[in-house]
Amino acid sequence: MGVDGWVSVWSGGWREVVAVVVRGDQPGGERWDGVARYALLPLRVFLGVTFVYAGLDKLTDSSFMRDAGAGSVGEMMRAVRDSSALPALVDLALKSPVGFGWAIAVGELAVGIGTLLGLFARPAALGGVLISLSLWLTVSWASDPYYYGNDLPYLMAWIPLVLAGAPLLSLDALRRARRQGAGG
Repeated sequence: MGVDGWVSVWSGGWREVVAVVVRGDQPGGERWDGVARYALLPLRVFLGVTFVYAGLDKLTDSSFMRDAGAGSVGEMMRAVRDSSALPALVDLALKSPVGFGWAIAVGELAVGIGTLLGLFARPAALGGVLISLSLWLTVSWASDPYYYGNDLPYLMAWIPLVLAGAPLLSLDALRRARRQGAGG
């Protein structure tokens, strides 16, 4: 909608503005589905870039992939063990802190790349849910108040992508179009 469209909406008064913002109508009563189709794209880009960055950060940080020492995954897991919601999960990670660090880093990288490319977008988003859930129940569980921890908002942000996938600007959409073209 160009500037003229917004001027037209505004000149129609608050009812017309509400129709555009709340219902997605364009002036004249048409649905504004063109823009709404892209609503999940910024979330997909943000989560994809963030998880790629988080995975690469862990893989390139020489102190992170160690059993012990400042900044190591082992030290971090020992520090959160008694305050986590699932100490048994932390104990499992502490059996091989470096292996757990590699699993998280590679998982974040795979989830991020899959999300950015829209390749197996729903399974990638489910991976994001599982990583965020495990980090929320272990690392950020003790955040007080709870909304200071960042893993719960990431967990909630992944859910729309699990439900919707990546229907636009994605390799999944390209694969779907090719299958439909070949079948019909």
